[in-house]
Amino acid sequence: MLCLMGHSLMETRSGLIVQADLTGADGHAERRAAIDMLHRHSPGSTRRLTLESDRGYDSADFVAELRQIVATQHVPQKSRHSAIDGRTTRHPGYDQSQRRRKTIEEPFGWAKTVGGMTQTLYRGIERVRARFTLAMAAFNLGRLPKLLAA
Repeated sequence: MLCLMGHSLMETRSGLIVQADLTGADGHAERRAAIDMLHRHSPGSTRRLTLESDRGYDSADFVAELRQIVATQHVPQKSRHSAIDGRTTRHPGYDQSQRRRKTIEEPFGWAKTVGGMTQTLYRGIERVRARFTLAMAAFNLGRLPKLLAA
């Protein structure tokens, strides 16, 4: 059975998807895709980036790798064994990002209900990746009138 996962990188201020990717589903695909997309989005960047994600990204190796590439991870802490410590959670930006974190789930819900990605008609990772990227671009087009009005 072929299982694929869609990944997206969102600019949280505007809510626009800046990168979309599709990989095979395994236990580490989300974290690898996040690092790859960060490298593609801002290669060799020296300015501080912030990555908002869900609880599944709270692992020591992933947080250490993000700190090496000058990125702060705003992840909800796991109960007792969290890789996120007071260096991250003490800042007011951490609380703000936890409130905005749900906005990354909206394009996936839209793609499943409106964008036709519940069950794809295509076979092969390249064709499904192209369809997923198209669905994320269509979501961006739907967001533009609201952004332009503001």
